[in-house]
Amino acid sequence: MGISSLGAGSSILTQDVIDQLKAADESKFVAPVNKSLRAEDSKLTAYDVMNAYMDNVYESLKSLTSYGVFESRTALSSNENALEVSAKESSDIQDFSIEVELLATKEIEQSGSLHTRDATISTGSGKFELAVGTETFTLNYDNTTTLEGLKELINKEAGDSVNAIVVQVADNDFRLLLSATKTGVSQDISIVDVVGEGETLNTAFTTDMSNVQDGVDAKFKFNGVAITRSSNSVDDLLAGVTLTLKEANVGTKIDVSVGQNREHIQERMTNFIDKYNSAMTQLNTDTKSSQAVSERGVFSSDSTIKGMKYNLVNMMSTLGEGSGKIEDYGIKFDDTGRLTLDSELLNKKLDSDATSTQAFFVGGTFTKDDGSTVELSGAFDELESEVAKYSKFGSILDSYKDSIDLRIKSLNEQKEKAVERLNSNYAIMAKRFAAYDLMINKFNNASDMFTQMINAEITARS
Repeated sequence: MGISSLGAGSSILTQDVIDQLKAADESKFVAPVNKSLRAEDSKLTAYDVMNAYMDNVYESLKSLTSYGVFESRTALSSNENALEVSAKESSDIQDFSIEVELLATKEIEQSGSLHTRDATISTGSGKFELAVGTETFTLNYDNTTTLEGLKELINKEAGDSVNAIVVQVADNDFRLLLSATKTGVSQDISIVDVVGEGETLNTAFTTDMSNVQDGVDAKFKFNGVAITRSSNSVDDLLAGVTLTLKEANVGTKIDVSVGQNREHIQERMTNFIDKYNSAMTQLNTDTKSSQAVSERGVFSSDSTIKGMKYNLVNMMSTLGEGSGKIEDYGIKFDDTGRLTLDSELLNKKLDSDATSTQAFFVGGTFTKDDGSTVELSGAFDELESEVAKYSKFGSILDSYKDSIDLRIKSLNEQKEKAVERLNSNYAIMAKRFAAYDLMINKFNNASDMFTQMINAEITARS
């Protein structure tokens, strides 16, 4: 009885047999490549995560080594109602006392009375000179210029030096008030009608002008030394420090302290520590060694990534260029490489020697216990340089990623060739099976014919 395989003939040479043989070869030649590809893909995914963590560490270190972290200042006043203090970056760290004796005031003059805002200030045309301190402004008027118009004219022409307003003091009593924009004794205000230019200005603005408030200088004591300034905002007494006098309080000293902005320093340090710890946690996971495959890190046998972790951990114990250890300044690390900040210890170091503490972290002149000095590049600069070897463009991690990409490319090419080879081999095998099947079919047909002839002969002789 005849049977079919690829067409007809033999139950041996079937498509199932070819598929089984091909699957066996794929397991031998393709599956190992797929396994390697999965491993490299896992490394690439892990690399992207780890590289992002390292970039964060690098950026946080750059924010620490950039200008302004230790140069930032806070200025504290013991009585902010009477005195406000601000300090620019790098201003001197210092303590001093201020006694506010007198606040600076503006010169204020008022005109005589006019009945309405729209009352004219002259019966004719002319000019007058408005003097404010050392400045003089010449203004024109005519018989249509009103009190309100005079206010607008003064503000337009001399508004940077004096402020003019119209005030209704009582019924039918309107006056022009002139207030110097600056404080101090040197801001006297006066109006003089120009001789020969009409001289018809209402006397309300000349002889009837009266003083409302004298302009006086501020007076205060700095560490007991008498100081006078024309303004209540004093920025030329101490470099980078601005004093704002707000309330006179004779006989009462206000204590002022200018120091490093500890909150700013600790904020930047904490940011670095958080970024560093995140990266170290990821590195610990990715480089973990274990007998169990499921617990083993993706980079457990990778020398590049393990070397990076080792260098970062080892460097923490060598920072300081021989002038101290980083844990002595408040940054401590455990066996896993994770960091913690001891704010109390850091503040003690800043209190005892702010300059040397700053030098230890970000570079500068460091004073040793024996009084000698040395120039340091700074612990954070050392760390930034080490991290930069891995994180900067074209660095070790970039080269490492390139090597992964090359391996993936090579494996894909290897897989493609193996698949093409197997497909070609088994296409040929299918053709051969078909030919064999045809031959078997012919044999089967001949066998059937002989069987029928024998059966017929047997039947005839019966």
